[in-house]
Amino acid sequence: FSADTSQISIGKFRQRYVLGDSAMHQMAQSSVFLSGMGGLGVEIAKNIVLAGVKAVTLHDTKQCETWDLGSNFFIRKDDVSHHRTRVEAVCPRVAELNPYVHVDMLSSALDDNTDLSFLKKYQCVILTEARLSLQRRVNDFCHMQRPPIRFIGCDAYGVCVRVFCDFGEEFEVSDPTGEEPKEVFIQSITQDNPGVITCMDNQPHGLQTGQSVVFREVNGMNELNGSVRQVSVLSPHSFAIGDTSQLQPYAHGGFFVLVKTPKTYRFETLERQLCDPQVLTPDFSKPEAPLQIHAAMLALDTFQEQHSRLPNIGCLQDAEVLLKLTEEVNSTLRNKVPVNTDLVCCLSRTARGSLPPLAAAVGGLASQEALKAITGKFAPLQQWVGCGAIGCEMLKNFALLGVGLTTNSGEVCITDPDLIEKSNLNRQFLFRPHHIQKPKSTTAAAATLDINPDLQVDAHLNKVCPATEGIYSDSFYSRLNLVVTALDNVEARRYVDSRCVSNQRALLDSGTMGTKGHTEIIVPNLTESYNSHRDPPEEEIPFCTLKSFPSVIEHTIQWARDKFENAFAHKPSIFNSFWQTHSSAEVVLQRMQSGESLEGSFQVIKLLSRRPSQWEQCITIARLKFEKYFKRKALQLLHSFPLDTRLKDGSLFWQSPKRPPAPIEFDLKNSLHFAFIVSTARLFAGIYNIPYSDKSIETDETAKKPDQMKMPLSSEEEREAIMQLEKAIVTDCKLRMTPLQFEKDDDSNGHLDFVASASALRATMYAIEPADRLKTKRIAGKIIPAIATATAAVAGLVALELIKVIGGYEFESFKNCFFNLAIPVVVLTEPAPVKKTLIRDNIYFSIWDCWTIFGHEDFTLSDFMNAVREKYGIEPTMVVHGVKMLYVPVMPGHSKRLKLTYCLSQLSEVNSSS
Repeated sequence: FSADTSQISIGKFRQRYVLGDSAMHQMAQSSVFLSGMGGLGVEIAKNIVLAGVKAVTLHDTKQCETWDLGSNFFIRKDDVSHHRTRVEAVCPRVAELNPYVHVDMLSSALDDNTDLSFLKKYQCVILTEARLSLQRRVNDFCHMQRPPIRFIGCDAYGVCVRVFCDFGEEFEVSDPTGEEPKEVFIQSITQDNPGVITCMDNQPHGLQTGQSVVFREVNGMNELNGSVRQVSVLSPHSFAIGDTSQLQPYAHGGFFVLVKTPKTYRFETLERQLCDPQVLTPDFSKPEAPLQIHAAMLALDTFQEQHSRLPNIGCLQDAEVLLKLTEEVNSTLRNKVPVNTDLVCCLSRTARGSLPPLAAAVGGLASQEALKAITGKFAPLQQWVGCGAIGCEMLKNFALLGVGLTTNSGEVCITDPDLIEKSNLNRQFLFRPHHIQKPKSTTAAAATLDINPDLQVDAHLNKVCPATEGIYSDSFYSRLNLVVTALDNVEARRYVDSRCVSNQRALLDSGTMGTKGHTEIIVPNLTESYNSHRDPPEEEIPFCTLKSFPSVIEHTIQWARDKFENAFAHKPSIFNSFWQTHSSAEVVLQRMQSGESLEGSFQVIKLLSRRPSQWEQCITIARLKFEKYFKRKALQLLHSFPLDTRLKDGSLFWQSPKRPPAPIEFDLKNSLHFAFIVSTARLFAGIYNIPYSDKSIETDETAKKPDQMKMPLSSEEEREAIMQLEKAIVTDCKLRMTPLQFEKDDDSNGHLDFVASASALRATMYAIEPADRLKTKRIAGKIIPAIATATAAVAGLVALELIKVIGGYEFESFKNCFFNLAIPVVVLTEPAPVKKTLIRDNIYFSIWDCWTIFGHEDFTLSDFMNAVREKYGIEPTMVVHGVKMLYVPVMPGHSKRLKLTYCLSQLSEVNSSS
């Protein structure tokens, strides 16, 4: 990379992984014209500038008004008082988001008389807040160009929005799904017409008939290697590939990978789509809603043309006019649906307003369509989407909505223990380069106050976990109306959910992964909680696979990551723990010299006996590790299992997915070898040493890692450890090591250098294609790819549900959402209702119920159980607290507990008979 490109890649790592190098390059060459700097327009501007297009022209003719402060997060009170135009106020603030994007502005009129030839220099044109007549004219102009200019029309009026895309009569998409192809290993291939491929039992192929695959490393039927064959699916584990009868017989091994086939999409103009629209249906429980919204929005366009304004707020006469116009429009549609009177009236009441979360959600979707238009990456929207009211982005939405205002004694409490990293800047728009290494929470709070100075934000730097329950106690939760999470792991979600359930608080959860996103709404006494369902556990790589038989690059990266953790974090921590228990080196020396065995001394003695004292010794250790990892390991495996080794059934031991290793001879001139030595030596320089022991080869995939603490030491190692102790006493050396915590984002610390070089060498040893540095960084750092478009959409959807929770809406109003902007798919569903268990008569129990028994100072366990009988008319059979059994009649001695008094807060669960 050139210097500039390298910097962009570091800052946009997650997005680069989602979109790919080709798409990122195309974006860096493209220009976009965006008209309308209202709430929706500024959302789109934010997202496409963060994405890294070459240039963006922002167009608007309106002046800043007080009204804009509630919808445009880049307009300030000073802009209103100084009568600035919206584009003048917004342009420099949008430009700050990404120094690599050229952002300019245009404030001249764009109407039915404007010469549109100036648009020819843009690859994509996006119109918001434009009259339908202008949208038609601009769309026709863009559609007629060769190559066509990609056109997107977006509107947001009150509770309704719409997005329209026209990318020309032939728009080729290089990657319709956005899913990364996986290597699937082959079990057998028949010599037949058609030949049938059978996959390994535990790995379904996931193919569809008509797709194509390419073959690699097939033994026997070598003619297949490198060839592309179209598949015909027979079952989840088998498919046909055409005639293989004339090929050599299949022997063993091999894998295949899906070949992504470009797909061409055809678009019609806005004019042709008005009467017969192709619409996306987000909510399958309301299949007629998209066309109802389409008709209502077209009627609103007609209303504006006739009256040169939008309907007045609460005006019944305007609502009647809009309803009549909607009925007229509906009669012209090819597919007619009943007019939704309530929707039309609601649109009439709210059309003058802007709902920021709705603009954020649709702005995320529309800006992803703009990126598709530029890059040809992912399937475009065909051709309409219409919706009714359905971290940083969250705070922005809260600020615009007026959540937590000081004037109403409100408050937004946020907490995040992390610091801002460079890679955050491409999607967390509140942060700028000068914020790097500052706390996320306090920085975001300060930036949010620029949007709404009346917001009350209490920023914390704590992790929410059992260790901080002294801060986030029941009393803390009792002061909250609801909890909103933007967490990146399941364990944290489960913990926060349990705290919300026990404190009867609503929880709005969300998450993204690349172009995918989800929201889940949890409301006390109405819905299930997050813990009511379980995601399938993450599949672990078998120990023997990591240790001896890697088959894909993920195995070698995880192996290198484990080596880092063991050598540079785990063992130094054990060493330090030992000396916290045995603080005096003199006492330890005396006990060792007397032959006494000290608990935990095994690793400590080994580390003492081999710790380096000079840089040259660190180099020596690194060189020995190279020899051990990449030469001796391979020789040992091939000695134990020669290439012709066969299993009991006669099949070869070394067949797919097992790959035989090839020993690597060290070459100082090889840059990869040199990188491993230097990075390894650097890491050893900060600690004492790393142990070595000859270990047997494990082939059982169910085997666990052996307990290394019980392996014997040589007498020479013990003598050397004693000498090191004596030296430490004489020189008053502190017996401490410095454990290293893997940090993926600091390129200067050498952590990723070690993992990348070690993984690449191991991959080379096993004939696996090595991963580049950024892919290694993603897998080793367990990075979830994230882009601004999906983040904005999720945050907007969550804030919409927040309005419903605070407003006390009924169960039917709440919507969970799953979307994949790459396809695109948006699915809205009702949350799962809370499950209630009938105890007897009309007494039910759910996860949200908390039955309170009031006692007194001498209240015994027997009194407690009697009170339950009297109050609820049920017979308690046992009393538990969490996993602790306080009273179980069949347990010995438990009957004596009936006379004991307990802290009443502990008697929180009663398991009763029916």
